[in-house]
Amino acid sequence: MFENKTVKELIFLIKNREISIKELNKYYLEKINIINPKLNAIVSLKDENEILDEAKKKDEQKDKSSMLFGLPIAIKDLSDVRGLPTTYGYKGTKNYLPKKNSLFVDRLINNGVIIIGKTNTAELGVGGHTINRLFGPTSNVYDLSKSAAGSSGGASSAVAAGMLPFADGTDQMGSCRGPAAFANIYGFRPTPGLIPADRSNHNKKLPILTTPGCFGRTPEDMSYFLDAVVGKDKIDPFSFNLEKKFFDCKLNDNEFSNLKICWLSDMNNKYQLEDGILDMCDEKLKQLEKNNLTVDSSDIEINTHDLWESWICLRSKSIYEDTVAMNIKNIDDMTEQATWEYVKGSKIIDDDINKAIKHRHNCFKQVEKLFDKFDFLALPSAQIFPFDKKIQYPSKLNNKKLDTYHRWLEIFVMSSLLELPTITIPIGINKEGLPMGIQVIGKKGDDLKVYMFAKKYEEIFNYSKIKPKI
Repeated sequence: MFENKTVKELIFLIKNREISIKELNKYYLEKINIINPKLNAIVSLKDENEILDEAKKKDEQKDKSSMLFGLPIAIKDLSDVRGLPTTYGYKGTKNYLPKKNSLFVDRLINNGVIIIGKTNTAELGVGGHTINRLFGPTSNVYDLSKSAAGSSGGASSAVAAGMLPFADGTDQMGSCRGPAAFANIYGFRPTPGLIPADRSNHNKKLPILTTPGCFGRTPEDMSYFLDAVVGKDKIDPFSFNLEKKFFDCKLNDNEFSNLKICWLSDMNNKYQLEDGILDMCDEKLKQLEKNNLTVDSSDIEINTHDLWESWICLRSKSIYEDTVAMNIKNIDDMTEQATWEYVKGSKIIDDDINKAIKHRHNCFKQVEKLFDKFDFLALPSAQIFPFDKKIQYPSKLNNKKLDTYHRWLEIFVMSSLLELPTITIPIGINKEGLPMGIQVIGKKGDDLKVYMFAKKYEEIFNYSKIKPKI
């Protein structure tokens, strides 16, 4: 009954009392019971009776006007929910019970959601693959032996499998964009501050590298989540408001055809990509051109060396400071990836940060010149197709050894370093049955414009109609 319903349709049915909230949540729980053992996407699931009791109480309420009233969600296991552990996928913090909710979680609750559990994450959130020693790896919805990417792979798999209507994520180095590409859905990294967060421990010398984001089978599904959580909050000095709601925004055919995309491809051979990814991207971009949208390249080159050097400095310093704040005693017990960041970050001094900030500024100016000519920039949403879920990270790409554990995630750096809103749009399935996507990147603060493009894209190509056979 609910299998192919959009979020808009579910909300309509609830508000018009054509379905009960208990009935809806029971449907999702039954789906989780069947599918989740194969995917390992949802962890720390609440007791089913507790969830259904909350649903029943909502059914008894007269006022059902809250935006997301009665819809279920599971929160990524890096964000806080009172009454549920925030484990970070790490044995050392498996019993950590937060005293308050993350800011966006409070906003979701105030808008009527029912929180049913947590979604799986990379251990301590470090790495582009959702695997940890507490819960194990999350499987790809199109091939259970493959990775769901990360670190928000639990959320993306849950949405793609229909176990949740939408989901939150966090994105530092592609953690919403990569998992969306690997799941054939939409994943959004907004401008930092659009979804407020408690940044009281933020080092003011560093730019904001991490932001909450979200997933949806369609951009419209995603819009309900976004409209519930975005906007200024006094706790977050970087937070800001938008002039319009996401759901209300739409491009007409004429506006769409006037858009110009700069295709950055592999950054003039600077990025290694697995064979076949660029072919899929090029084919989809040609289809966009047939819909009267302009896709072109540019002779303005972005310094990928400076991007990378700036990024690994600032990221390592940030992760080092987060690790210190978590008061983790045994550093050697962390994963190789987290230890790599901690050790590197511990050695970074102010001069290193100043140099990284200078590189960042120069790259920002290069990107600004591109935005003088184009509405969006575009890159592939991954450098590799879904890989063996049992490994921690790919050590080779096209049989070439990678110099760091995260070089295969380099394609996400530009958006993250320069605070650019970016959405992954699905572009199809390859001959081996594995999905891929394209990153559509907007100017800082142009979140609505990026969203509107994706919404029109889904109207044209209907990727939400393609479902994994689990």
